[in-house]
This record gives sequence, structure tokens and C-alpha cells, in this order.
Amino acid sequence: MKPDPNLIWIIVLMVLTQLVAFYLVKDLDWKWVLFWAYAFGSCINHSMTLAIHEVSHNSAFGNNRALWNRWFGIFANLPIGVPYSVSFKRYHMDHHRYLGGDGIDVDIPTDFEGWFFCTTFRKFVWVILQPLFYAFRPLFINPKPISYLEVINTVIQITFDIIVYYVFGIRSLVYMLAASLLGLGLHPISGHFIAEHYMFLKGHETYSYYGPLNLLTFNVGYHNEHHDFPNVPGKNLPLVRKIAAEYYDSLPHYTSWVKVLYDFVMDDTVSPYSRMKRHQKGKAALE
Repeated sequence: MKPDPNLIWIIVLMVLTQLVAFYLVKDLDWKWVLFWAYAFGSCINHSMTLAIHEVSHNSAFGNNRALWNRWFGIFANLPIGVPYSVSFKRYHMDHHRYLGGDGIDVDIPTDFEGWFFCTTFRKFVWVILQPLFYAFRPLFINPKPISYLEVINTVIQITFDIIVYYVFGIRSLVYMLAASLLGLGLHPISGHFIAEHYMFLKGHETYSYYGPLNLLTFNVGYHNEHHDFPNVPGKNLPLVRKIAAEYYDSLPHYTSWVKVLYDFVMDDTVSPYSRMKRHQKGKAALE
């Protein structure tokens, strides 16, 4: 349980990579802008959201420099195009403290999502639109007062977007936003959204994924390990599994996020309702 200083340089390199990509796509035809947004930019931007997840656990600078992590999260947010980092931190801590808490954990789909997206085609649409549901769901389930850091996050992000537009042009701006929208929707990495907590098997609420995409996602696939030890940085989660193999190796797990997406859409017994929901007893100490 210690910071991962390599995370700092990885995130800096990812931001610089997207800046280079903004330059390279600025004069391309629109079809190639969208192609590279999905084929390349989506991987970087989705990976960046999971880097922000790491930073939300103070894995970059440690718990004794919590504010440094918040500022660094705002920096990591830049190539995503939409202010996200500070709000994610606030809601994600609730997710860990009150997993499945009704009216608290905004990772739980709304009743409307469970009722409406119940057929194969509708679930397919729901997977495509996942980033929109994740963005707006907190406003309906657990709205919070806006913090000063969220205002700063928003101002810095909008300023960056305007700079991208004036320096590189509209194609680079569309590339950036499309990379986030496409990367968080119907994309192989997006299988982790469903793989983590949707109950494909009765009685098993959280699942790990042990596959190659962990290399792009800071080992977020080691999800049972992460919820057991949220202060262990992603790079060390495989070591947690190795140390405690007798606890983890016997649990159901996945080896393909693509198969998770396919099974979710095609299996009539699984839907956005396939989550464990808990009714909170007593007063919750929200982030």
C-alpha cells in the first residue's frame, strides 16, 4: 500500500501522445478522423479514465498529498475533453464505502434503465450510450453540491478545449471528444463496466478479469482484489492475487471483456437490473 510514482510519468506520456495525435489528425478527412478516434484515441482516453481512477485513490502522490492527486487528476483529464476527474473521485469513494447502496452508489443503473433496456437490441443501445448514462446518472440518483474543485476542473477543461480548437482546428476537437464517447461505449475495454459487478452468476457480486487488456487499464480487471485492498495501486494487484491465491483463484472470473459484452447483450437473463442493491441502514457519511 504505497504510491506508484511510475503512474505520474505514464499519465504525462499519455497526455503528450494525445497532443501529438491532435496535430496528426487536424488535416485528415472526416472519415479518417473518426477512424483514428475509435482505433487509437479511444484506447488512450479510456485508459486515461482508469488512470484517473488510480489517481482518485491517491496512487500518484500518496494519501499525505491528497490535493496533489486532485490537481494531477485535473491534468490527466485534459485529453478526455469533458470535466470528469474531481466528480469521479467524490462518487467513486461512495461506491467503495457503500457498494450497491440504494440512492448512494451511482454505479447502479436507474430503475428506468433496468425497465427499458431489457431486450437484445435495447441492451446493445445501452452499451453504446454507457458514457452518457454514467455522466447523467448521478444527477438523478445522488446529486451533490458543486465543489470549488469541480468548478476549477470545469474551467480548466473548457479552456483547454478552446485552445485545442484554436490551435489545431475542429477536427482535432471532434477527434478528442469522439475518442472519449466511442472508447467508453461499444469498445472492448468497456467490457469492464459490466464485468465488475453485474451478476452473471447468482451470489457472485464482484468479478475479476485476468487478461491482456489489464496492461492498458492499470489492472482494473483485478477487481475483487481492488475492492478488498483499494489502497493498493493497480500495478501491485497481481501481487495481491499471488500472495492470497487460495482466496482468489477459486472465484469466478473472466478472461475476455469482449465476451462479457456479447453475453450481456445476448443473454435474456441478464440486464441492467442484474446488480445487487442494498438499502442503507443508518446515516451514510458521503464523500
